Amino acid sequence: MRLALGVSYSGTAYQGWQSQSSGLTIQDKLEKALAAFCDVPRVSTLCAGRTDAGVHGLMQVVHFDTDLNRTPYSWVRGTNRFLPDDIAVQWAQYVPDSFHCRASATGRRYVYVLLDSPVRPSLDAGRVGWSYRPLAQEAMQQASLHLLGEHDFSSFRASSCQALSPVKTLRKIDISRKGHYWRFEFEGNAFLHHMIRNIMGCMVQVGQGQQSPDWMLQVLHAKRRDAAAPTFSPDGLYFAGPIYDAQWGLPDTTPPFDWLP
Repeated sequence: MRLALGVSYSGTAYQGWQSQSSGLTIQDKLEKALAAFCDVPRVSTLCAGRTDAGVHGLMQVVHFDTDLNRTPYSWVRGTNRFLPDDIAVQWAQYVPDSFHCRASATGRRYVYVLLDSPVRPSLDAGRVGWSYRPLAQEAMQQASLHLLGEHDFSSFRASSCQALSPVKTLRKIDISRKGHYWRFEFEGNAFLHHMIRNIMGCMVQVGQGQQSPDWMLQVLHAKRRDAAAPTFSPDGLYFAGPIYDAQWGLPDTTPPFDWLP
């Protein structure tokens, strides 16, 4: 049987999603908990989108095959029993063998939360990015328009990126503000390694007035990583979840994000 799980986590204490020899990744902790619940030596999972060290997951979706027949509620409660406090399974659901958490996704969503303040974050340290200079919303919105649609995003691609093509489609960029907090929402068919963080580095420079909104278009057309701003902090980046067709009948993988603006 194939089982899908929705998993949320704070990435602050971990070395990203993907399993490493250190054992200090989200995947390592989840697979260890699943193995303990299933009483087997090992459980291997696949995820919808790998996240880097320090990046958080609002609704990561994973799948794996198992012979253990338990109710979805039992999978949630039983697995969470063996997980650390900053990782939690939100839901579990049996899916057809043809379902693949990564290949079946029609899109993905990310959220970046940024504190606009002359003083660095404290209570929300590790959960938000930071700009010590004020940001101009209109300039950032104008810059974001240059990125919408299908483009070669090589200028925003990490050198270690393993994607077969730099051509991706950005469907939406929403920018909003509440108090001292900015919220950037991204939706696309897929994303390159560090793509959101590299876009955010450029977005902040535009918002601070260091670059014009049209500079974003110049960076995009350059198709060179050194044309863009430095990679921005992972602290405020959240993987909001993959998007699936209704045929799979999965729970909402992009839940409301109300605890921060």
